[in-house]
Amino acid sequence: MLNEILYAGGGLAIGATISYIFSKKLSTSASQALIEQAKAKARVIEHEAELKLHDVEVKAKENELRLKEKYEQKEENLLNDYNKKFDELQKKDKELNEIFKDELKSITLEKDELKKQQKILDDTKEEIEKTKQSYIKKIQEADKLIERASGMTKAEAKDIVLKRVEEESRAEIAHIVRKYEAIAKRDAKKNANFILAQATTRFAGDFAAERLINTVNLPSDELKGRIIGKEGRNIKSLEMLLGVDIIIDDTPNVIILSSFNLYRRAIATKVIEELVEDGRIQPARIEDIYNKVTKEFENSILEEGENIIFDMGLSDMHPELIKLIGKLKFRASYGQNALGHSLEVAHLAGVIAAECGGDEKLAKRAGILHDIGKALTHDFSGNHVDLGAEVCKRYGEGEVVLNAIYAHHGHEEPNSIESAAVCTADTLSAARPGARREVLEAFLKRVKDIEDIATSKEGVKQAYAINAGREVRVILNAKLVNDDEAVLLAKEIAKEIEDKVQYPGEIKVNVIREVRAIDMAR
Repeated sequence: MLNEILYAGGGLAIGATISYIFSKKLSTSASQALIEQAKAKARVIEHEAELKLHDVEVKAKENELRLKEKYEQKEENLLNDYNKKFDELQKKDKELNEIFKDELKSITLEKDELKKQQKILDDTKEEIEKTKQSYIKKIQEADKLIERASGMTKAEAKDIVLKRVEEESRAEIAHIVRKYEAIAKRDAKKNANFILAQATTRFAGDFAAERLINTVNLPSDELKGRIIGKEGRNIKSLEMLLGVDIIIDDTPNVIILSSFNLYRRAIATKVIEELVEDGRIQPARIEDIYNKVTKEFENSILEEGENIIFDMGLSDMHPELIKLIGKLKFRASYGQNALGHSLEVAHLAGVIAAECGGDEKLAKRAGILHDIGKALTHDFSGNHVDLGAEVCKRYGEGEVVLNAIYAHHGHEEPNSIESAAVCTADTLSAARPGARREVLEAFLKRVKDIEDIATSKEGVKQAYAINAGREVRVILNAKLVNDDEAVLLAKEIAKEIEDKVQYPGEIKVNVIREVRAIDMAR
């Protein structure tokens, strides 16, 4: 059995070996066939590639020939163009040379001609100089003959002639002045009237006239004796402490306080009213009430100034200046309240500056501060212009504000729209009818001075100051003064009034020249 198995296994092994050898031979034969086929395909592909390469080389040679032909053609065309343009340039160069030769020839001829003209001109100048010297010599001889004949020197005769020419030219100058003045007035008056109309119609201010006395009403006349006190001690303490005059007369239930200082008078009024209400009138109590009222007033004027600054939309102002603005409420000029005047000027200046293209707020600031010095004149020496400028400079106000303070009284010329607006507004506020009161004697003197200036001029028959001294009407002698000279005379009178008379606002000089022919019918 075992032997059979061994024989069977060996047979199987021999069969497997034979099968492997046979299959290997078959596989080698197939591989050789495939290799032969691949080599054949490779030779075919190589042959096709050689054919395509040949075609490409042929086409490349054809393209090269075609491009060569194009290049040669283009080269030939460019060469032709070059030759053509070169010929044209040579032709133009030849033409320009011909033109240059002609121009050079012409310039040479002109130069020769100029030399001839220069020689003629030099000869002429020499001849003129000789003639001039001869003329001067003859004029000198003629002057000597005239001096001997007339008995006057040349300088004396010259003065007479110049005076005559001046007299004859005066009428012509006056006519020219009158003509251009009329044109300027026509345009300037139109614009100025529009601006002033805009300003005055857009602001309406109340006028507050200030008096020099205050009255205090008393419940009974018995209090007059208590205010006077024993041996007058109370009234003496009051007058010394308050700085006012206390007038106690027969007027029932009334005492009068008199002082030029409105601030002191207002404090005095309040002190006496509180003393009367309290009933305890004695020197110690008077001093206590005075100190209390003074502090209240200090606080109230600061609050008043702050409210004004806030209402006007201004900012960044020093507290001391704000306090002085509030204090202007207790200051007056010609009966016009200083704070009311400053507010009016500020509002008018703002409107005018806005109409003229300036800074409205800056004009208001300059307007409210233009009279700030009046709040200091009772406490410091000097005029309100210098005091105001000094305090504004100390507290950092700008150049426009300082210029407005100086300019509104003519100490400087306005150098900005805002300063000019303040000056105009100040004149409007001070000069309008009813704005200020004047002492009768000062008013009469000013009117007389105006009339005297007008009547002192040659050719004036009469002069009348009218309209509360704001206009002077001058009547001329028509035989001595013509129409054009009347214009110059009006200017002379106005100029002299400006120089010699102090007045608020403006004075109109109205010169009248007329001829009256009178006859009687019988």
